[in-house]
Amino acid sequence: MADTMITLDTPDGPMDVYEVTPDGDALGAVIVIQEAFGVNEHIKDVTRRAAAAGYHAVAPALFHRAGGGTAGYDDFASVMPLYEGVSDDGVLMDVDATRAHLRSLGFADGHVGIVGFCFGGRVTFLVAANRKLGAGVGFYGGGIASQGHFPFPALVGEAGSLQTPWLGLFGDADGGIPVDDVEALRSALQSARVAAEVVRYPGAEHGFHCDARASYHPEAAADAWARTLAWFATHLAWFATHLA
Repeated sequence: MADTMITLDTPDGPMDVYEVTPDGDALGAVIVIQEAFGVNEHIKDVTRRAAAAGYHAVAPALFHRAGGGTAGYDDFASVMPLYEGVSDDGVLMDVDATRAHLRSLGFADGHVGIVGFCFGGRVTFLVAANRKLGAGVGFYGGGIASQGHFPFPALVGEAGSLQTPWLGLFGDADGGIPVDDVEALRSALQSARVAAEVVRYPGAEHGFHCDARASYHPEAAADAWARTLAWFATHLAWFATHLA
């Protein structure tokens, strides 16, 4: 594998992207969407894991409007300033710029998956409702079934408009995403016109996939990542077979 930082143009200025190329031919491409803490070492590690699984992986730094940067997992005072200028429309612009870059490398949208964590989990649902990619996976995305800690609207009303097959992964012990919200989302997804699933992990807290956080849950993390790769393999392969 080889990794590098590149810069892409967006309507709101330049955006850094962490990019990792796999060894050999790529199975497809994966966009990795950051947590509320930015494109930190954990998100870079996840991007490398996606590349190790055979995907051309990229992690756009969505905080570029505020000058970029990251915050520590225990430094919540530094988080909110990073969100200056961030909006759903802006996030879609950033994802579109990332998609355009991947298309320039030969990856059609149907061969692109998106996975996100925390804030990024919600972003994957936003993208799935507004763009047609190969597959989407959201880890503990707050603000989908009801408004979360950040000033973005709930998205559950868009469940029937999903264009991208979407898998949601949640922990039952997540203090910010009640199980009732997860089940409300599961019910809403019955109206989706594409494949959509929700998986819950008993005893897992928010951030259960992140091995840099105290809430890391190894068993849930391993199962969730295996499901993520299986979701990508199934849906990206479908596009490769039917739309080649």
